[in-house]
Amino acid sequence: MSDHYDFLIAGAGIFGLSTAIELRKRKYSVGLLNPDTIPHPLAASTDISKVVRMEYGTDDEYMDMAAYCMDGWRSWNELFGEELYHEVGFILATRSPFSDPGDSFEAASYRKLLDKGYSPVRLNGNIGAYFPAFNPQVYPDGFYNPTAGFVESGRIIKKLADYAEQLGVVIHQGQTAQVLEQAGGKCTAISTREGVRFEAGHVVVCAGVFTPWLLPELQPYIKATGHPVFHLRPGKPELFTYPRFAVFSADISNTGWYGFPVHPTEGVVKIANHGVGVTLHPENDARVVTAEDKRKLRDFLRESLPALADDPIVYTRRCLYTDTLDGHFWIDRHPGIEGLTVGTGGSGHALKMGPVLGELIADAAEGRTHRWSARYRWRHIESGIQQEEEARFKEN
Repeated sequence: MSDHYDFLIAGAGIFGLSTAIELRKRKYSVGLLNPDTIPHPLAASTDISKVVRMEYGTDDEYMDMAAYCMDGWRSWNELFGEELYHEVGFILATRSPFSDPGDSFEAASYRKLLDKGYSPVRLNGNIGAYFPAFNPQVYPDGFYNPTAGFVESGRIIKKLADYAEQLGVVIHQGQTAQVLEQAGGKCTAISTREGVRFEAGHVVVCAGVFTPWLLPELQPYIKATGHPVFHLRPGKPELFTYPRFAVFSADISNTGWYGFPVHPTEGVVKIANHGVGVTLHPENDARVVTAEDKRKLRDFLRESLPALADDPIVYTRRCLYTDTLDGHFWIDRHPGIEGLTVGTGGSGHALKMGPVLGELIADAAEGRTHRWSARYRWRHIESGIQQEEEARFKEN
């Protein structure tokens, strides 16, 4: 006999968990399937930290969504009774002065913050005075926004899973969605690789990099890309500890490099690259950080953060993004299958939006329109389109 739910969700990352919580608050019965433990060892959200920032260059919608989520992160800190979101601020360092021709990501973000009433601190020739770990000769301009920080991502996923269960969501760990069953053009159940069948009035696929394998019609538009992540043990932790250091990006749209202050429990500095990455199969390809990745990291550190340049790398991983070709989320009902909604396409910038993702996906599943839903609907994307998220480093 199958379990039956009003809504059955495949995937318990930030998309799936926030959706399960939102739907349960709307009084539905909700089941949640996850292939492994929560957080999944290989999930994008399973790490010590993710950036929470509202800088999106000229993009008003993303900035407004991220600003809305700031209150959500503070509320989750309050709900869980501990500081999982650390509001240490965000340094945006740039290799070119804001006065140079062209509209840099950093300059556009700075102007947007001012226009919306925030108070970023301009770092015009004085980044070393505020944040002495940086090489001021390389970064003559930039700014610091105190309304930003990082979230302990793996821990928040575990907290959200516990909270979902407290609300009455039934979580099935160790169940890998394999077949979306249909009857009469409607999705009615999920059969798992482990041989269990779960029935539902409505199915929501939030399976991250596995989404286009469950729904092959999405493969032309969504791919898995791998990006290097490093944890370093700082020899001079005082230089990399808040308030002398914060979450940072280093001319990110031209280099991809960003990172974090010393982690409050792990004692490491995490550095990663938000760039093109390498296209990978989520199961068949090894997720390894290469010697070339490490060389590029050392080159960046020697130039930009010299006090960290020779410190030991104590951990690496290749984080998999669920990349849409245009870099925007994919949240909508399936146009050809009744009773099926998709919530995916994090494209490397989803976790910060956790407090709003559940609303967006739940509204889509109910057939409602959310104020920010139009951009993320089911769409045709030409294969040659560029990523549109302005912080993303796009060159090979």
